[in-house]
Amino acid sequence: MRAIACGLLFVFFVNGFTHAQLPADSRAKVETLATETLRTSGVPSASVGIVSEGEVSFTQAFGLAHVSPDVKASAAMAYPIGSISKQFTSAALLLLQQEGKLSLDDKVGKYFPELTRSNDITIRNLLTMTSGYEDNAPQDYIIPSWLKPVDPLTLVRQWAEKPLDFEPGTDWQYSNTNYVVAGLIVEKVTGQPLMKFLRERIFTPLKLEGIVNTYTEREKLEVTGYVSYAMAPVREQALEGTGWCQGDGDLAMPVATLLKWDLSIMNQTLLKPESYKELETPFVLKDGRDSGYGLGINVRMVNGHRMISHSGEVGGFVSDNVMYPEDHFAVAVLTNEVAASAAAKIANGVTGAMIPAVSPAKKESGNRGDSPRRFEAVPETGVLKGFGAKLATILDELEKRKIDRKLFTFDCNAYFSADALKDFSGTLTPYGPVTNAILTGSAQRGGMTFAAYAVSFEHGPPVRVTLYLQPDGAIEQLLVTGKL
Repeated sequence: MRAIACGLLFVFFVNGFTHAQLPADSRAKVETLATETLRTSGVPSASVGIVSEGEVSFTQAFGLAHVSPDVKASAAMAYPIGSISKQFTSAALLLLQQEGKLSLDDKVGKYFPELTRSNDITIRNLLTMTSGYEDNAPQDYIIPSWLKPVDPLTLVRQWAEKPLDFEPGTDWQYSNTNYVVAGLIVEKVTGQPLMKFLRERIFTPLKLEGIVNTYTEREKLEVTGYVSYAMAPVREQALEGTGWCQGDGDLAMPVATLLKWDLSIMNQTLLKPESYKELETPFVLKDGRDSGYGLGINVRMVNGHRMISHSGEVGGFVSDNVMYPEDHFAVAVLTNEVAASAAAKIANGVTGAMIPAVSPAKKESGNRGDSPRRFEAVPETGVLKGFGAKLATILDELEKRKIDRKLFTFDCNAYFSADALKDFSGTLTPYGPVTNAILTGSAQRGGMTFAAYAVSFEHGPPVRVTLYLQPDGAIEQLLVTGKL
């Protein structure tokens, strides 16, 4: 290793590419942020990486890769990145388009004519989440069927032969189904397994090291995934079965490798410039609205700075990846607890420290006794009408380790195992009765209504509760995801 002084930065070479160390004060801020976030959230570990001045300047892991027996996390360990994998599938299709083997404006029916409205839906609709195909995996917990292996084509036929959720190109709705179809198109055009094509045409040319398939190579993972029921101490969480995430969330890699991928996007080193333009251009809906979503990435302006981002979540893991290309900055955070916000909190904190102009407004902490009126309420309509009162009753019953299972779907009843009921009761009982449940946001996804509530208690801090409700009102998800 050779160090060369360069102003306040020091440059050195590791694994064939340049790193520029963060100044000591910035490094200390990142270390404090990561350590404190893990302490307050209970998330076992975070692997954090930063690109500054166009070079990798920081990679460090914090916490435990495995709890009891304790195994320290290392930045060299591969973490599942979940839906950040989608942009790799998009890049594969852009490569094939460059070679004239397909067009993103090809109809899906050219490859899978049996799918619903396949002659009205393009590959571009798949990649921009504007096809109307229903999401096969909106839940933020592992439902029983996901633990069994599935053939991706069987999965697609189950979900993409349903009626559409909306007319193609008229709306935006996140759907993992789109990318399973997209991955199968890559396989049909190339005659190769998707992972083989990615390795030969993307990973190897870019020298992206340490990438494994989360599911077919799960034995290579050194990090264990976890779940926390209502902020209780974590329990081990099994990964999904093979096939569920092909093309949409099946990659795992060390944080430095993800940063190297970010640099390839910022420096445009794999694709042609026109392909990167397609990758990074948000889809415009038929009524002129900007979807804010390109080809597997979120794209928006933040106080005059262009941000490209995506998060990811699979069984036991959450990741966050943020780039500001014109600022030559990126941050990636990989964590090992499902349905946790630690990755986003660390990524946002690092971004705000490194680029103050895009720092989000600070929110008041949810201390005991805070007025619930500080949460911005939205009206409860449709299936959510009057649900706040019902949610308060459900949570009060969970404090007593009781549950009215008639209110829940099969999947959600499976989630509320004996362990989950014990943990919900252990966490919530000291908080006392619910005093208020305020709807703070809702959306449609996977044929269901997603809702987020801010719930206040007589004695404890307010918490965030996320739900999915089926059209008949049955509860498909009810998670307490953290303090507000």
